[in-house]
Amino acid sequence: QVQLVESGGGLVQAGGSLRLSCAASGLTFRSYTMGWFRQGPGKEREFVAAIRWSDGVTDYGDSVKGRFIISRDNAKNTVSLQMNSLKPEDMAVYYCAVRRGPTVSRRGYDYWGQGTQVTVSS
Repeated sequence: QVQLVESGGGLVQAGGSLRLSCAASGLTFRSYTMGWFRQGPGKEREFVAAIRWSDGVTDYGDSVKGRFIISRDNAKNTVSLQMNSLKPEDMAVYYCAVRRGPTVSRRGYDYWGQGTQVTVSS
């Protein structure tokens, strides 16, 4: 059974940084990609970043490119999202997700965490 548990959310001032982590268990697939998504108040869910577990290939949403960094720790089965230069529009619930297969994609994720709140004050 796949379980994804996010942590690291909180309140931060605009311009500050925050690091999210997602601890994964039950990932027995031959290949997979882990991603981060977010959903702000009154907004649709938005792709943030993804990383292919096997070789670390990444993809970023346009709104976070150059500010956020996704990384993985194979030993700990953890994916992290380092968020820098945060803006009020980054405020959202951030979700970790897993997509089976080798494709680094922005859609088609199979498993989701419960989410962690990120609040950015201006």
